[in-house]
Amino acid sequence: MKGGEKLGLRNWASNFIYKQVEKRGWVEDIFSNTIRYGGRYVNDDNILESSDVYELLQDISNQLMLAEIVVEDDNGNEIKNDSALNVLKNPNNYLTGSEFIKLMTNTYLLQGEVFPVLDGDKLHLASNVYTELDDRLIEQFTINGTKIPGFMIRHIKNIGTNHLQGVGLMQLGKDTLEGVMSAEKVLTDKYKKGGLLAFLLKLDAHINPQNGAQSKLIKAILDQLEQIEESRSVKMIPLGKGYEIDTLESPIDDQKTLAYLNVYKKDLGKYLGINVDTYTSLIKADLEKAMMYLHNKAAKPIMKIFEEHLTLLFFGSNSNKKIKFKINILDFVTYSTKTNIGYNIVRTGITSPDNVADMLGFPKQNTPESQAIYISNDLTKIGEKKATDDSLKGGDGNDKEKGNEDI
Repeated sequence: MKGGEKLGLRNWASNFIYKQVEKRGWVEDIFSNTIRYGGRYVNDDNILESSDVYELLQDISNQLMLAEIVVEDDNGNEIKNDSALNVLKNPNNYLTGSEFIKLMTNTYLLQGEVFPVLDGDKLHLASNVYTELDDRLIEQFTINGTKIPGFMIRHIKNIGTNHLQGVGLMQLGKDTLEGVMSAEKVLTDKYKKGGLLAFLLKLDAHINPQNGAQSKLIKAILDQLEQIEESRSVKMIPLGKGYEIDTLESPIDDQKTLAYLNVYKKDLGKYLGINVDTYTSLIKADLEKAMMYLHNKAAKPIMKIFEEHLTLLFFGSNSNKKIKFKINILDFVTYSTKTNIGYNIVRTGITSPDNVADMLGFPKQNTPESQAIYISNDLTKIGEKKATDDSLKGGDGNDKEKGNEDI
């Protein structure tokens, strides 16, 4: 037989075996999305599958969610029982106030823009919104062909260099994000399938598709291989002349994939406004500093822009009322830290001041004395000069020293 004919027969044999294996699903099981479909398109549905992205979004949106939303006048006085507060607490029938703020924050960070819509006493987040500026430079909104009045909707943008469109993680970090998520899925799929352990059946014998005995032997070998479900399983497969089984090694290099993830996962944080290395090191050393870092770098700017847009949505541009987000950063520190702060506020009677009692989880006394702010050395009210003067009996300062000798 000539060399070309022998080579052609070998290729035909390989294709035959490949087709037999493919019919059984082996090719799809082995390679799945890791080899034949190595790329991965990132969208809203799967982006949170990346644990690192999810954790960063959670940390930022949780700060916004835990903020207290209040209405203030121009002088900073809080306006109680404003109707806007009721809407923000119960925006609609399918989201609570906390869920609404969290969803609005996550959408803002991922997509770069979000569209709150106020429909009477209901607040929604619109999708598929088309925007454009008219001849008078007024933004027009259209949802599925229906125009939405400007007073009902706000366009909250994570501003880059475009005045009409915001930029989010899915646009700014598109290449990095798709690479990271694809690499994560490669490793996940590999180990879900037992490390992609597979077998290659080599045939040196001449193949005849009409040879029933040959086909029966191939089928028997494949049946034996398919029954190996665990790495600890052992199968003895007797082979005839011209048959050989080799292990097919996974083409996925774990170390290279992990090295890639170690470099590029950290890049995702910069698109959310934080440096992941700095944030991680602060969390290990000082949780309070980490939360303040996150607050100042990421949460505070979002709060500012949310406040402005929600104020315009609820009150318009001519009102003296403003919506404000107030975050108690102590919500993010440990109980022991709160206790230390309490001891620093007042040396004795740690739960006497209402603000300390509330911080530590004790009931407030709600008396004028417990609501006053005290200095720690003599428990006198700050701002009352007479109280301070009373501690200087005699006026020569000797009593002052005597009164402070226990401090």
